Formats: sequence, structure tokens, C-alpha cells
Amino acid sequence: MRRAVLTTRSRAPLYGALLLLITVACHNTAPVVTSTPATPDAHRMQRDIVYLAADQLEGRGTGTAGNDSAAAYIARRDAALHLRPLLRDTSRSECRRAATPESCGTYLQRFIARGPELAHSGHPDGVATQNVVALVPGRDPALAGQYVVIGAHFDHLGRSTIGAMDPEAGDAIRNGADDNASGTAAVLELARLLAAHPTRRSVVIANFSGEELGLLGSQWFVEHSPVPLDSVDAMINFDMVGRLKNDRLIVYGVNTAAEMPAIVRGANVAPLFDLKAVGDGYGPSDQSSFYAKGVPVLHFFTDLHEDYHRATDDAWKIDSIGAARVVAMAERVVRDIADRDARLTPVRVAAPAPMTSGSSSQGSNVYLGSIPDMSGGDDAGLRLSGVRAGSPADFGGLQAGDVIVEFGGKPVKDLYSYSGALYAHKPGDAVEVVYLRGGQRHTTTVTLGTRGQ
Repeated sequence: MRRAVLTTRSRAPLYGALLLLITVACHNTAPVVTSTPATPDAHRMQRDIVYLAADQLEGRGTGTAGNDSAAAYIARRDAALHLRPLLRDTSRSECRRAATPESCGTYLQRFIARGPELAHSGHPDGVATQNVVALVPGRDPALAGQYVVIGAHFDHLGRSTIGAMDPEAGDAIRNGADDNASGTAAVLELARLLAAHPTRRSVVIANFSGEELGLLGSQWFVEHSPVPLDSVDAMINFDMVGRLKNDRLIVYGVNTAAEMPAIVRGANVAPLFDLKAVGDGYGPSDQSSFYAKGVPVLHFFTDLHEDYHRATDDAWKIDSIGAARVVAMAERVVRDIADRDARLTPVRVAAPAPMTSGSSSQGSNVYLGSIPDMSGGDDAGLRLSGVRAGSPADFGGLQAGDVIVEFGGKPVKDLYSYSGALYAHKPGDAVEVVYLRGGQRHTTTVTLGTRGQ
């Protein structure tokens, strides 16, 4: 899930050669359709996560050899599933001249990732990276020209401390097993299920780079979509789906299409999730790039945890059985959307106002130690799912279940207003926090800390 991050390690020539090996021809990639219904395979997902979150990939930072290796792995998995490439490999001279897409198909959507963090870190021209994109053709000729996109980002922080919640760990590898090897594995497993039994509409399988730098890969995709964007019915995103706890599943974007609430509710079958459906289609992950273009979206998410953006987010902590349950529900959602007669009815809302640059620059390293409940809630305020031991929030007496309604004299209605109020301060400030506990109003004063200290 997105935090600003940069990487400085150069890619090795070995990985450039490896990327060329996974370029494939379209005529060799017909989907294999089986007669027996497939079910999500937790062991297969765990193997994908273990590979992607291994130290050898060094956290898959955008523009690094480890990121390239992850892309090559995903492309090999797409090829093994006989998914169809959507792109022409323009890195080959014969493809730039006269060759047809059928003879020059590739899964790699190459681009130059550019952003403020890269520029400020000595990469004003950006870094080369790639999305990985494939297609499961629809089985209905009348609807195969319409699409559902399922996607996840495969990049993470690498060895960078920018965006990390543990800068004191220095250049330790932040493997990102949950963020977002788990979402990548979910997309690969969904691709396997859909290739075995295609839907009426076509499904685009997309894995994005550059998310941690500011949704760069998904933004590149929507600006250079290999399918007409106005023919995309919905985008289903997976970001951090590997740490299911107490059956709680958060799904963002249920109000982005008129039909979406009923679709999501109907897909939650026994054993039931404790489903938290949130209407907002915007948020700090790749679905935002699509919703900004008018595409209905959903984002599957099993919530934040203590290892978020830390070097401790490792594969052995993943609940692959829980992740497989998320895939099973998501498959029901995708099939409902992709098999229905009519297209979804999009619902547009305005994007949340961004924080001012002054607030962001002043408070980017300010630390409270609260863990927000990302599902939101029915009441205004920011509900906490926990606080970190020894943090300012802990010393101030805040607890899981508390709802912050004022911070430093500013009203808190949601995560956006809370972030703005927090980032208006600096480390060392003494701030009055008003919160609700059991419906009763309380006040405490906290002294804000510096992240990583």
C-alpha cells in the first residue's frame, strides 16, 4: 500500500536478459479450459508469496533488479497459465518495423517511472520499470470487447527508509510479504481460476510497479491502456490481503456503481466474512487511478498491522488460507460483474481534498503511534484498531476501540481530516486529543514523537 519511496540500486544485466526470455507469441497462448470447477489454492499462493518476498529480491523496489526479477516471475506465471499478451514488444527492432502483434506479444508494459521522490533523490530522469499485463479472453463474442481489470502492485520499499515505518532499521530489506506480495499472489490465483473457466466478458490481469512511489504504474496503465478504457466495466484491486484476522475483510468502493453493494453482499457466503463495506473509491492504492477515470472499482484489504512498511513484513506471517478465502469471494464478485447482461452503472464522487503542501512537509516525520481502523465506521471520527507499545498514543492512554474526534483543536471526521490535523504539527508538540470511549467523551494530551525514535 502506497507510501512515498525511492530506490537507488541499479538493475543487473542478468535481469534484462531474463525479461527477454519471457516475451511470448500470442498464437501459443490459448487458455486451457477445464471441465472441473477450480478452487483457490492456498499452497500455490503461499509459494508465490515466499518467492516474491524472499531476501534475494531485496524488497522489489521500483527500478531495481529485484523488481525486474519479480516482473519476470509474474510474466512466467502468466505464460504458464496460457494467458494472452496484450502488448507488442517494441524493444525488439523487428517488432518496431513490420512484425504483427501476434508474433511480438509481450506481457511487459515498460515505462519510465518519474516522480518527486525520484527527482529529489538524484533521479530526475526517472527509472525504468514495467507493469505486467495479460488477458483472459471472454467466452461470449458479444461481450468479449468489454473488460474487467483485476490488479495489484508488486513493488515494495526495497532497502529504502523513505516511506518506512522503521527508519531506525536503516537499509534492512523490507520484503513486503503482505504489502503487496499477498495481493500479487491473489491476482495470479484469480487468473488461474478465470483461465480455467472464462467469463463472458474478457478479464485483464494487471500487476503494477511504482505504486509505492505514488501509484505510478497504474497511472501509466490508465493513460496507455492496452484496451479502450471506456470498455472497462470495473477494476478490482488487491492490496494487503494476507493477514486476515477475526474473519474481518474490508472492501472499498462499494458505492462506485449502483449495482456494487448488492454484488459485494451477495458474494459474502458461508463461511461469512465480518465484511466492512466502504463506499469510497479513492484511497492510497491503485484503484484510485481507475476511479479517477470514471471506472467503478473495488479494493479488497485485510487491514493494517504492526508490520506495515517494516522489515518484519515477512512471508511466514502470511495467512494463506485466509488469503485464499478472499480470492474465493473476489472470484464471485468478478464473475457476477463479467457475466451479467448489462454493464454496471458508474457513480461518481469528488476526490478528497489533498493535504496542503505546508502541512505535509512540516509533519511528514511526526509520530503518534495510532493504528487506524481502515474500515471507517458509521460515526464521524477516526476509530483506532490499536496503538503501538511505548508510543505517544500509548503514553497518552489511547486504546484500541477509541474514536478520535478532535486533534489539536481541529475536528476529525475521517482518516483524511485526521492526517491533515496530525501533519500540521511537528515532533515535540504537545497536542490535546479528544476521543470517545464507550460513547463517553475524554480528553488527553500527547507529546508527538519522531518516526523511528
